Amino acid sequence: MEKLFKLKENGTTVRTEVVAGITTFLAMAYILAVNPKILSDAGMPNDAVFAATVISAAFATMIMAFFANYPVVLASGMGLNAYFAVSVVPKLAGQGIKDPWKIALTAILFEGVIFIILSIFKFRETLVNKVPKNLKLGISAGIGLFVAIVGLKGANITVDDPSNLVALGDVGSPQVVLALLGLIIIAALWHFKVKGAILIGIVATWLFGIIAQLTGWYQVDPANSVFSVIPDFSSYSVFAPVQSMAATTFFQFDFGYVASNAVNFAVIVFAFLFVDLFDTVGTLIGVAQEGGLLDKNGELPKVGRALMADAVGTIGGAMLGTSTVTSYVESTTGVAEGGRTGLTALTSAVLFLLALPLYPLFLAIPSFATTPALIFVGLLMLKSVTKMDFESDIADTVGGILAVIMMPFTYSIANGIMFGIIAWVILKVLTGKIRDIHPVMWISFVLFVLRIMTIIMGVSS
Repeated sequence: MEKLFKLKENGTTVRTEVVAGITTFLAMAYILAVNPKILSDAGMPNDAVFAATVISAAFATMIMAFFANYPVVLASGMGLNAYFAVSVVPKLAGQGIKDPWKIALTAILFEGVIFIILSIFKFRETLVNKVPKNLKLGISAGIGLFVAIVGLKGANITVDDPSNLVALGDVGSPQVVLALLGLIIIAALWHFKVKGAILIGIVATWLFGIIAQLTGWYQVDPANSVFSVIPDFSSYSVFAPVQSMAATTFFQFDFGYVASNAVNFAVIVFAFLFVDLFDTVGTLIGVAQEGGLLDKNGELPKVGRALMADAVGTIGGAMLGTSTVTSYVESTTGVAEGGRTGLTALTSAVLFLLALPLYPLFLAIPSFATTPALIFVGLLMLKSVTKMDFESDIADTVGGILAVIMMPFTYSIANGIMFGIIAWVILKVLTGKIRDIHPVMWISFVLFVLRIMTIIMGVSS
């Protein structure tokens, strides 16, 4: 262990690292319940996505552990999975495309390859450093609102309304009552700094749901997508999720779509890449600051290796059948417990694999039990709006706020990025600050203008 992870050099011990790894796993294990629920909305099999989520998280985290030796854990990213399921796939389905999730997986594969290229040639720094701070913060906040709305919709707290677009759902239904109760539980646990607060909140809400079903308050009605919340072990097989993954989602790409819909596909890839870049860099910086891993110049040593782990994990996740794999900010919980090396990450990776045989439990967790997690994660991401500057530059202000509001209100992360960047570039030109526009922003601007033109001409929706 000492030779592999340099424990003494980093001022830590095996026990400390293992405890830190367990803490991080508990803080982010909610993804094992949330991700299959979200991606099943895209038409993907629950059990296959569960297996892909587990294996890709373990795979990417082990790369981080051995290649970068950082206490950072990776898994399918929140926000990116929602963009996959409720923005990209429905639009493609609306074009009459069969199994549109295959195109989304193809876009994630391309994203991973591009991310590797950017990491090798260090173009990542240019992309990250030259995009205005307000846009970065606005994108993060907008994703938070987007994730929260996905959660609200999943429990029918918000429902469609022909006159007002959205309305309050049936506040007396068990789904709404229990989801809101779960949110209160998570918030209270978070306040008292209870480890695994989000996961505990999900489990508590689910257990209340089981009680509601047993007492007859929660009525099972598969015809209306109201399913039993009680785990079914009747046909249990340890390898069932892996077999399902191998048969349905493994290496399921649609390269034919790419050639005939280049612009539309490029925008999908760009949105995945754009969000993942900032999410990854922000997470790595946050974890490094928490753990004192930055050097005297405020830089993160071996950052290229950490980014490479993220990129390879994304490609692995796409091949297995899940959305973009990225570094998790919940890694800071393990660092706060003293985790300083890859042994923390390795511990979390092992725990992910140990969760694989428990799939009947995770897959029985209903949407209304994952809603509190989505809302609370959205809240945490929304905090970045408090760091935005609304005074100094009108381009920064409008670009940032458009990124915030267009994501939830057009139900698309890509739209938020698109309108934010277009507005920023145009306002920079109009205010005589054209020299502030870096070539990477011009490229982004042109790409999104082409995207709008295809929408206007009806080439893509």
